[in-house]
Amino acid sequence: MSIILIAIIAATILFSYKGFNDLLFFRKYEFHIGSIRAGEQIRMISSGFLHADWGHLFFNMFTLYMFAPVVINYFGSFSFLLIYMASLVFGSLLTLLMHKNDYNYRAIGASGAVTGILYSAILIDPSMSLYLFFIPIPIPAYLFGIGYLLYSIYGMKAKNDNIGHTAHFGGAIGGYLITIIKEPTMLVDNTAMVLLLAIPIVILFVMTKMGKL
Repeated sequence: MSIILIAIIAATILFSYKGFNDLLFFRKYEFHIGSIRAGEQIRMISSGFLHADWGHLFFNMFTLYMFAPVVINYFGSFSFLLIYMASLVFGSLLTLLMHKNDYNYRAIGASGAVTGILYSAILIDPSMSLYLFFIPIPIPAYLFGIGYLLYSIYGMKAKNDNIGHTAHFGGAIGGYLITIIKEPTMLVDNTAMVLLLAIPIVILFVMTKMGKL
């Protein structure tokens, strides 16, 4: 396993654990529009290392563990780190853009960065599949990815937690664009998957334009 992947997972677990037990620490580093607009831009990155609870943390790190090796084996560890961190930043930027006037908006989670890696891995290997604990048959990874983003739309509409659902889309866009830029032949070789993965992203922007989010 890549040292960089181990480092990211370890840092996220430690940072999240600290946040579970220290509310002041959690509040200091979570994504918070008012604080970011007041100059605390570090929150746009640090929030990606905080989680709501152990379940939220496990789901994100398990998803990262499943898909990161595909990106690392194809692009190398440095490019994997680039895609991960860029997706985290893309997620935070989109969240800031969509909620810029909601000074009380808060969010946490590595979901944006993880979704970027998920999208990158699916573009690299469109035929990949995975097993989920409650489903006894392999699920095509692209269905998981698309379903993940559609669930994020529901989370954005419901607004019943402080998980960074908007960041999922920013992260997906980051992973999607950087992967295609690094390997533009995918536009020809994997045209169907490139278009398919764009569907939930397009849905998001259409709903935003229509004022549905």
